[in-house]
Amino acid sequence: MIFHNIKRTTMPLILVSNLCIALLCAACTGTETPRPVITAPKPPQDLNWTFESTPVWADEFNTPGKPDPNKWGYDLGGGGWGNNELQNYTDNLSNASVADGLLTITARRENSGNMEYSSARLVTKNKGDFLYGRIEVKAKLPSGKGTWPAIWMLPTDWAYGAWPKSGEIDIMEHVGYDQNKVHITVHTEAYHHKIGTQKAGTKVIPTASTDFHLYRLDWTPFSMRGYIDEQLVFEYRNEGKGYAVWPFDKRFHLLLNLAVGGDWGGAQGVDPDIYPRSMEVDYVRVYKMIDK
Repeated sequence: MIFHNIKRTTMPLILVSNLCIALLCAACTGTETPRPVITAPKPPQDLNWTFESTPVWADEFNTPGKPDPNKWGYDLGGGGWGNNELQNYTDNLSNASVADGLLTITARRENSGNMEYSSARLVTKNKGDFLYGRIEVKAKLPSGKGTWPAIWMLPTDWAYGAWPKSGEIDIMEHVGYDQNKVHITVHTEAYHHKIGTQKAGTKVIPTASTDFHLYRLDWTPFSMRGYIDEQLVFEYRNEGKGYAVWPFDKRFHLLLNLAVGGDWGGAQGVDPDIYPRSMEVDYVRVYKMIDK
């Protein structure tokens, strides 16, 4: 009887001991299912992309009359455009016209759509959506307190959500009360002017409103580089942290407009006696990026 009792008490202990040894051995030999390794995204490398020498989209503004309807559409209306602006955008010839090889966008002091001023905001259409590339616009800017011209880009598909999540690219902005100071800026969810974190470059151009100057953007998966008259003024690099800082992996389209007043353009008031005022554009050219 004593012998059998000893067997009943020792056998479970032996089994438990063997099980522990088996589990330890399994851990030591690596037979457990391996856990996935999670790595943080990395910024892309600069592959020194180049661009084709022939534009894939261009307007030289050689046909008089309204802007080419096969290349340009209009954003229409007033209401402040999110910036408390004073103009109503129209498709009238008096606000946007082509003559003598130039596009002229004119802001006028007149009653228009319940607003005190009229102007135009042109938008590229029919293959005027771009993902990466070189954009060149040669333009002469208006002067005078209250003018706010812009050459800029907005997302076509708004894939990451409403502004600023899907981004904004300002190739050129100018406000008349700060004459000759030209700005190049990008806005994203992480960096935008509503919270004072926008990324921008600025250059003083003494003849911004008396001569034509070349405003250029080189857009690649690595960076946005902004140039004025071939001089690098601004660079914004892809940090590899997702759309909040780099939503610029989707299609964008080009806009040309002249606003009146607004939160920035009218920060020091609007001089009503200077109008009409115009931005003149010699050409718009877009070159495709050569993939690597």
